Amino acid sequence: MQELRTDRLLLRQWRSEDIEPYIRFFSDQDRCRYFGGMKNADDAWRHMALQVGHWHLNGFGYWAVEEIGSGTFVGCVGLWRSPDWPELELGYWIDDRRQRQGFAEEAAGECIRYARETLKSPSLVSYIDPSNNPSQKLAVKLGAKYEQTIELVEQGPHMVYRHF
Repeated sequence: MQELRTDRLLLRQWRSEDIEPYIRFFSDQDRCRYFGGMKNADDAWRHMALQVGHWHLNGFGYWAVEEIGSGTFVGCVGLWRSPDWPELELGYWIDDRRQRQGFAEEAAGECIRYARETLKSPSLVSYIDPSNNPSQKLAVKLGAKYEQTIELVEQGPHMVYRHF
């Protein structure tokens, strides 16, 4: 399971100590409303284990994002493709205490490169809730173009932003 590096970030595999910031993120409805909603500690642990399982089943997935130097967990970014998903998806979340520092853009940009160059994916999209304005702005900043709004399996309407 490959690690990726940017100037400031290490995109790495999950560690047991990541559970504390993972639980914190999913303990507040405002923070996690676009990522499946609140989870108690056990459900957060199961959700984090789901990330590890996706790697084992598909050979890619979401990375834990760590700031190089401090070793601080700053969020989660990666690629998702479950059987009912129409295309490979780029997704991300950054701890609210670390937002507006360019971490999401830096990590997501590296994932786009990885999807194109390493996975040789024919396409990459981000499925974004219509009310998630910050993610829409980031997708555009990353060069994605709004394509259409679709009904995403069990997730409701989502805007499709095409990266390639």
